[in-house]
Amino acid sequence: MHPPDPSTIQKNDDRRRFQWTVDGHTAYTEFLLAGDRFYVTHTEVPRSLEGRGIGSALIQHVLEWIDHSGLKLVPLCPFTAAYLQRHPEWKRLLAEGYSV
Repeated sequence: MHPPDPSTIQKNDDRRRFQWTVDGHTAYTEFLLAGDRFYVTHTEVPRSLEGRGIGSALIQHVLEWIDHSGLKLVPLCPFTAAYLQRHPEWKRLLAEGYSV
């Protein structure tokens, strides 16, 4: 089963998160922005959406946004760090001094 279309992912600045509502449930990735550093602090995928690739598609969207914005990533979220280990091409976004 493929995840739904990620074009419906929204950046919610008030709640400091990217969010994606699928089948009435919302998955999200929380962040903090400080200077040119984009801290990904937490990712949450409701149990009802697990196993559909939604978390991975959400993180990929966030990484593309970071890349396009010219920011540097600080992956405090374990899910994001694991994603980077599986997709090392994104490690180029890591802020100096950070690794996964």
